[in-house]
Amino acid sequence: MTDADAPFADGEGAGEGFVFSEKPLGIESGEGVHLTGTDGTDYLDFGASYACTPLGHSPPEVVDAIAEQAADLLYVQASYPVDARTDLYERLGAVAPGDLSKVWLCNSGTEANEAAMKFARSATGDEKIVAAKRGFHGRTMGALAMTWKKKYREPFEPLAGGVEFVEFGDEAELADAVDDDTAAVFLEPVQGEGGVNPATTEYLRAARDLTEAAGAALVFDEIQTGLGRTGTLWACEHAGVVPDALTTAKGLASGLPAGATLCADWLADGAADHGSTFSGGPVVAAAANATLDGLVGRDLPARAGEVGSHLHEELADAVETHDLPVREIRGRGLMVGIEVKRGANRIVRDLALDHRVLALPAGRSVVRLLPPLVVEERHADHVVGALTEVLDGS
Repeated sequence: MTDADAPFADGEGAGEGFVFSEKPLGIESGEGVHLTGTDGTDYLDFGASYACTPLGHSPPEVVDAIAEQAADLLYVQASYPVDARTDLYERLGAVAPGDLSKVWLCNSGTEANEAAMKFARSATGDEKIVAAKRGFHGRTMGALAMTWKKKYREPFEPLAGGVEFVEFGDEAELADAVDDDTAAVFLEPVQGEGGVNPATTEYLRAARDLTEAAGAALVFDEIQTGLGRTGTLWACEHAGVVPDALTTAKGLASGLPAGATLCADWLADGAADHGSTFSGGPVVAAAANATLDGLVGRDLPARAGEVGSHLHEELADAVETHDLPVREIRGRGLMVGIEVKRGANRIVRDLALDHRVLALPAGRSVVRLLPPLVVEERHADHVVGALTEVLDGS
C-alpha cells in the first residue's frame, strides 16, 4: 500500500487535534525536574504540567509500579476488588484530613468536583451551591457552573443552575450567601487559575462555621493545592480546618488520569447511584499508591515548604534589588504567583524560548510557578535569575 492509498494519510481525512493550542516546542522525554524537547533542548520544568508531576517526570518507583501492575492486570471494573484499588482506598483514607475516610475514585479533578456537588445535593436535599469569584473547579457542566470566569462558561450555557458566586475572602458576603437552602460551599484554599490567591485562616474558619450552622457541606478543592504543594500534604492543614469533602487529582498518579473525592460519612451517604466505568483502574491505582508512598516517605511536603520559602525570598530580593515591574509575589510553598504590571503570557514565552524555563500564566498578569516537589534550591535560583533578566528587559 502506498502513502497515497493509506487511510488517514496526511491531507483530507487525516485526524487533527482541535481543542488545545499547541506550543511551538515538542517534548520527547522527561526525568526529574527536566523535560527534553524533540530537538534535544533541555528545559527546567517549573510548571509541572499544572502540578501533575509532584515526584518529577518518570519517577522510577511509579514507572516500576505501572509496569508490574500492567503485566498482571490492566483493567477490571471497580465492583471486583483488586489489591491496588483497595490499597489506594486505605492510603487516601489514612492521609486524609480529619475523618474524611470515605473515598470515591475517578479520572480527573472535574469529575471529583462533580461527585462532591452531587453528594452534597443528595445528602442535604438542597440545591444551592456557593462558589467564589476567580475560582476554577473544572470544565464539565456541573463543575463549570461553579467556575467563575465567563470565558470558560459562556460558550456552553445554559449550565447547571443554583450556583451563587461571592467575593473570595469576604467573610460578610459569604455569610449573606450561606443559608438554609445551601447544599455546599466550594472553595480553593489557594486559588490557582484565578491568580494564585491564598485564603486567610480566618476566611476558611468562617466558611467552616457558616456551613456547619446551615447544615451545608464545606468542600475544599485541593486539585492544585493538595499532595504537598503548599508545604503540608493538604493546604487546609495550614488553617486547621477540616472540610466535609476534599477533592484531589492532577499529581495523584504522577500524571496518569486519576482523581478522588474524600468524604465524611454523612456526605458519603449522598453517593446514591453515582458510578464510573474507570473508577480506580488497577494501573492508575498502582501509580497513585507509588506516588503517595514517595510523597509521604520522602517528606516532600516539608521540602516544598523549605524550597518554596527560599524561592519566595529570592524573588522578593530580586524585585527589590533590580526594581522589577512586579506588583506582588504570593502563594504558599511551591505554588507561587508573580503579579506583573503587564504581559504574563509574553514573560512565560520568553522564559521558555530564551532561558529554557517552563512556567505558566494565571490570567494576563500573573506568572505561575508549580515545579515538581523534588526541585532543589539551585533550580529555584536559576529560575529567579531567568525571571530577573526577562523582567528587567520588559
